[in-house]
Amino acid sequence: MKYRKFGKLNWNVSEVGLGCWAIGADWGEVSEENAKEVLKTSFDNGVNFFDTADVYGDGRSEKFVGNFINSTSERIYVATKAGRRINPHEANGYYDKKLMESFVERSLKNLKLETIDLLQMHCPPKEVYSNQRIYEMLDYLIEKGKIQNYGFSVHTIDEALECIKRPNTKSIQIIFNLFRLKPSEKLLNIAKEKNIAIIVRVPLASGLLTGKMNINSKFPENDHRHYNINGDAFDIGETFSGVNFSKALKAIEKYKKIIPENFTLSQLALKWILMHDSVTTVIPGAKNRNQVLTNVSVSEKESIHKLMKNISSIYEEYFYKDIHHLW
Repeated sequence: MKYRKFGKLNWNVSEVGLGCWAIGADWGEVSEENAKEVLKTSFDNGVNFFDTADVYGDGRSEKFVGNFINSTSERIYVATKAGRRINPHEANGYYDKKLMESFVERSLKNLKLETIDLLQMHCPPKEVYSNQRIYEMLDYLIEKGKIQNYGFSVHTIDEALECIKRPNTKSIQIIFNLFRLKPSEKLLNIAKEKNIAIIVRVPLASGLLTGKMNINSKFPENDHRHYNINGDAFDIGETFSGVNFSKALKAIEKYKKIIPENFTLSQLALKWILMHDSVTTVIPGAKNRNQVLTNVSVSEKESIHKLMKNISSIYEEYFYKDIHHLW
């Protein structure tokens, strides 16, 4: 496993981290045994950055992470998120110090921690990012010792750029994958200039970029790939990256034609992200040991520099017109 510096902080984090949504909920059934196996296999293969959220299984994911990190003396960096439990999900809730502190207290209990390494605002309404009150609230949580650092999980480039203006923002989490190339246009360079860590989520487009799905693929009712296909539950971009499913399958056939020897499609997708040195860590999820092993192996794979133009061309052909302007 290779490691990268986490922006302004003196952290060396695994370039392949672990996204812990799948072990919490919304991806079909994942047993407690499988969740423990995913965490242990990740750790045993050099992963030292776990990303979770208080809403993943209503705390289930955080509890799994908390139990695991307390079973080892080795340093594991834990990032969680808060805000999506605000009901209704409106901007004013994010400025409520007592409410947000109660969310953090709950996460601390779930994670069995005294302070949180990195708290991320969980894709709040767009007006939150430009309001000084959100930064005052987060600074308050640092002063209270509840959190050490904060960042933002965002939907759009504009939201990310607004956060980066603020001196205490340490990280941006954003979707960046073979279907969503826009961050490479401007955001990554600015983040690098300002020493902001970039955490890449949805790197495999909810499993589409494993290349194992087809037009007849079906998902359980408790899987967001079933109930959020049209953005009915949350932002459509979080499910299959917001791309048209059938068009994505056609693009995948093109991507398959350029896969290097000894790579799978998912490894190509992850390696492409890591070819951008502005990316700090990519956080694919996993539901079992084999998925973890496939993901972490990417760190040792050879460069795919020669394929970067091919990938851009496929994106231009299939996604630029429909997707590029949306986020």
